[in-house]
Amino acid sequence: MSSISIIGLGQMARVLAARALDGGNTVEVVGRDAARAADMADALGRGATAGTPGAAPAGDIVVLAVPHGSAVPVVSWYGDALAGKVVVDITNPFDASATGVVTSVAQEVAKVAPAGAHVVKAFNTVFGHVLAKGGPLDVFIAGDDAQAKVNTAAFIESLGLRPLDTGDLKMAHWLEGAGVLMMGLGRHGVGNYDFSLGVTVTG
Repeated sequence: MSSISIIGLGQMARVLAARALDGGNTVEVVGRDAARAADMADALGRGATAGTPGAAPAGDIVVLAVPHGSAVPVVSWYGDALAGKVVVDITNPFDASATGVVTSVAQEVAKVAPAGAHVVKAFNTVFGHVLAKGGPLDVFIAGDDAQAKVNTAAFIESLGLRPLDTGDLKMAHWLEGAGVLMMGLGRHGVGNYDFSLGVTVTG
């Protein structure tokens, strides 16, 4: 199993932390509000801990569960404390109407990450409330480092989910576009957000 640090205290952070604990992983939650982080760790139980903002995360895998505009500043702030870590960006950089992407956050994060840190895009095509329901889902990933993707895939599998590699980190832009597609489907073709994207192999 993996050791996971989740930076962020929102819904997706809480859901991922709970699923990670269900899968037998060790979990650290980190937020600028230390009291809220401690409360979340207590509520999660099962050995979850609260980390210190800015200190080296305990986890080998560090999940950025923050608003997309905060991802680059957070990674810059942590600096060398992220060296040697797999940094998983789960953000969706939507524009104000959620009909377009303002930038590829994962690629911008990779530019400011310290040497030896490897950025992987994952989980942005899974709605948090759908993930919370449990059950199998497909999780698309992208990244430049093969071992970082192997480690991320193993973590995803521990959650009972199926990782699907889409290629190098340039593909993160298209995964972020898939997030916009999901918003459009929720508004129109599906009519709600209780769905997931997945791949069916035929033949």
